[in-house]
Amino acid sequence: MHITVYAASSGQIPEPYVREAAALGRLLATEGHTLVNGAGRTGLMGACTDACLAAGGRAVGVIPQFMVEQNWQHKGMTELCVTPDMHSRKERMASMSDACIALPGGVGTLEELLEVITWKQLGIYLKPIVVLNADGYFNPLLQQLQRAVDERFMRPEHWQIWRTARTAAEALRLCAETPLWDASVRKFAAL
Repeated sequence: MHITVYAASSGQIPEPYVREAAALGRLLATEGHTLVNGAGRTGLMGACTDACLAAGGRAVGVIPQFMVEQNWQHKGMTELCVTPDMHSRKERMASMSDACIALPGGVGTLEELLEVITWKQLGIYLKPIVVLNADGYFNPLLQQLQRAVDERFMRPEHWQIWRTARTAAEALRLCAETPLWDASVRKFAAL
């Protein structure tokens, strides 16, 4: 499988998150999956890539040209895909993937996760989405999404768009076990 991993690029992240990102990278490699990410060299993105490559895995980075001009890309990627802009980057990462996993991150990671959830709700992206809720990082977001369901901003069926994992191993298991989303759910997109 090609698994897209959304993750923080900040280099000031607490160590438990870095360890989980590295664990995910190692597991991707040892289980024969290809890592697809934003090609950042720092933070959880860099930790996941470094561990994947160190374990003999394949890592494909997708990065917009302006970030390459800033020299933000990981130099060791197996393959580097340069896009004209951020929108093309997100589309390319999703189209390359057989599943997505979100590690903890800031607004960029949250935006990527929520966009792919929206695409799945609309029947555009049908593949598994897993929130790797390391150390409960995503609890507030998951509570907000539950509130959206409770207050009928989303249908109860939409709660099934993503799966939640506590560990890298569980996240990969959910990627493999979660069936493709039925595109006919598009009819439920409007309440």
